Amino acid sequence: MAKRAKQSRSLAFDPELAELPVEIRWREWMNRIEAVLFAAPQPVERPALARIVGREASIELLIEDIRADLKGKPYDVVGVAGGWQMRTRPAYADAIHASMALPDRHIDFTQTELMVLVSIAYHQPITRGGVSDIIGREASRDVIGALRDKNMITAGPRSPTPGAPFTYVTTKAFLSHFSLETLRDLPDLEALEDAGLLHRHEGTTASMPSLGMVSDHFEGADEEGLSA
Repeated sequence: MAKRAKQSRSLAFDPELAELPVEIRWREWMNRIEAVLFAAPQPVERPALARIVGREASIELLIEDIRADLKGKPYDVVGVAGGWQMRTRPAYADAIHASMALPDRHIDFTQTELMVLVSIAYHQPITRGGVSDIIGREASRDVIGALRDKNMITAGPRSPTPGAPFTYVTTKAFLSHFSLETLRDLPDLEALEDAGLLHRHEGTTASMPSLGMVSDHFEGADEEGLSA
């Protein structure tokens, strides 16, 4: 019965709204997108939003207009993890934490975990041995397991090297936690090298960002962008 009712609602839903005047139709599409982003606990990707607006509607322009409406509000719509999410503005992070109204979602990383995570983020897909070469000491299975338990990394394709070891890649949860839309939003390696924040271990061409500004960027990102 519940499944039949759900299918009935889906058939009755009208994404096009062709009978409405253009301005009212656009405003209704904006309201639909804002409602979905407000209700969703995770970033919402394009296919989900495309289901609720007309086929000719530009999701980017709709979100741009929503963001214009939200100027002066303590929250905004941001691109993160390949989708969009409604998040509070960084200026209000302290007030939110001081209120104690939300559970603590901070994820603690050890220095070694952070080094391994940064290495994987910049060089993925990469094997555990490759990470060990970059950080200059063994990346233990325990550290890899801890990062997997925190949903920051997952197994990637098998390496074409002898023994076909597993590689590791970052997850969408990694992008979301650190407020990145894509991996292209990671600090640029060449810029870090020019700023003296990058070092290379002898005997390897791999680069390892210094744990200064890069780790600070990683550790604080989620606290500045709590979901609305």
